[in-house]
Amino acid sequence: MADLENGTKTEFKIRDLESRNQLAFEGAGIDRVEKQKSGGRLTARERLDVLLDPGSFVEVDRFVTHNCQNFGMTDKHIPGDGVITGYGRINGKLVYVFSQDFTVYGGSMSRTQANKICKILDLAVKNGAPVIGINDSGGARIQEGVESLGGYADIFLRNVMASGVIPQISAIMGPCAGGAVYSPSLTDFIFMVKNSSYMFVTGPEVIKTVTHEDVTKDDLGGALTHNTKSGVAHFAADDDRHCLLLIRELLNFLPSNNIDDAPLLPTKDRPDRIDTSLNTFIPDNPKKPYDVLTLITAVVDEGYFLEVQKHYAKNVIVGFARFNGRPVGIVANQPSVLAGCLNISASIKAARFVRFCDAFNIPLVTFEDVPGFLPGTDQEWNGIITHGAKLLYAYAEATVPKITVVTRKAYGGAYCVMSSKHLRGDVNLAYPTAEIAVMGAEGAVNIIFRSEIKKSKQPEAERQRLIKEYEAQFNNPYVAAELGYIDEVIEPAYTRKRIIDSLEMLKNKCDTNPTKKHGNIPL
Repeated sequence: MADLENGTKTEFKIRDLESRNQLAFEGAGIDRVEKQKSGGRLTARERLDVLLDPGSFVEVDRFVTHNCQNFGMTDKHIPGDGVITGYGRINGKLVYVFSQDFTVYGGSMSRTQANKICKILDLAVKNGAPVIGINDSGGARIQEGVESLGGYADIFLRNVMASGVIPQISAIMGPCAGGAVYSPSLTDFIFMVKNSSYMFVTGPEVIKTVTHEDVTKDDLGGALTHNTKSGVAHFAADDDRHCLLLIRELLNFLPSNNIDDAPLLPTKDRPDRIDTSLNTFIPDNPKKPYDVLTLITAVVDEGYFLEVQKHYAKNVIVGFARFNGRPVGIVANQPSVLAGCLNISASIKAARFVRFCDAFNIPLVTFEDVPGFLPGTDQEWNGIITHGAKLLYAYAEATVPKITVVTRKAYGGAYCVMSSKHLRGDVNLAYPTAEIAVMGAEGAVNIIFRSEIKKSKQPEAERQRLIKEYEAQFNNPYVAAELGYIDEVIEPAYTRKRIIDSLEMLKNKCDTNPTKKHGNIPL
């Protein structure tokens, strides 16, 4: 009889657990869930199902509820309190996750929701695994006042402490406003969804009141705005599912933490593959543009390149690829946009990418074709000196393997900045078409031989003669090669092989910086 009673009690407790689980799974109820899905958006749990390997998610703090006693909140308790937290796997790799549930109080940040997120961030750092945050929240829970703000600050602190230790990824899959934007901005990569996600510090209503500007949410802080104008976001996805699959793809290139190596994947692409079409790829006319993406895809494994911030500062390209299965970060000047000049936006974009790669032991491959920094009052008045120095600082500070290929122009200070030998570049290669000089021949002749040209009976003919003479003497890679600034002048067809040879040679590289608390990068 006692056994039967115990069995009945156990069965009752199991049914109670199932009932509580079901209540947590329903969020704020079917009506609100259907409203969320009617806009083509996935629910917080559905997003985790797409993001993680099937059956791998383990939830933490499912039954946590808020402690607010004000403004009628005493009896409004929903298990989980608007955020789902836990861990799972992506392609077999451990990751920690949190996914805000907009159906529960608009996903607003409470003290207990912040505690749940902080717990996940702490676990991620202790266990050396990436953390992915899915943001879908109306902001701070007003009913809780400063407790909510304190929760945000606790998360910010953990974002900063985890920076450079574990990869941090943010997916903006709904609203993200006010103080909520600063946690994503402290993470390494931000993904946004077109037409359904937005980020801003102050919304359209406040802006209209204060500055009298009339702007929509999407124009102010939508996915395309932050991918093209501000550079805040790194990827723009077509919908929720596309966004989550992109995150899975990015993680294929990243190590779990700053001690591990990036994942090495098998490839059928031969390391000694040559491409003779590259021998005629660089135009004979130095003023003629070309698409450096064609060069990148010609030399990397299977022609696959995951571009980062592809819609922003298009005069420089950054992203991930593999050489003989080994992940690398690629930085390349883009001659088809602004002639490949470095400007403020491009310098910031490239500098941040270089520092991320260095923090996580990802080798850097740089394709250089840069005529200099973009001139103009707008650039000077907005601090091109400081912002250009960020890229210089990033390359100089980086201790990962650094390989540079000068394809054509490498002029002036921009030559120095783009991972030159002087900034501890490990292997610096150049094509025969490379022009390494203070400036282009035409500009140099106009300065050096100004008086001689004026005195000449045929000034233009004399100017052209001097330009050709200058080109023959300086606008080539051999002066730099004679000085040891270029390690080898290579036939372009062998670019892939030479890069792979260099990566193999450098795979055990060990370099350090002087002991210090931290440097003072020009911010």
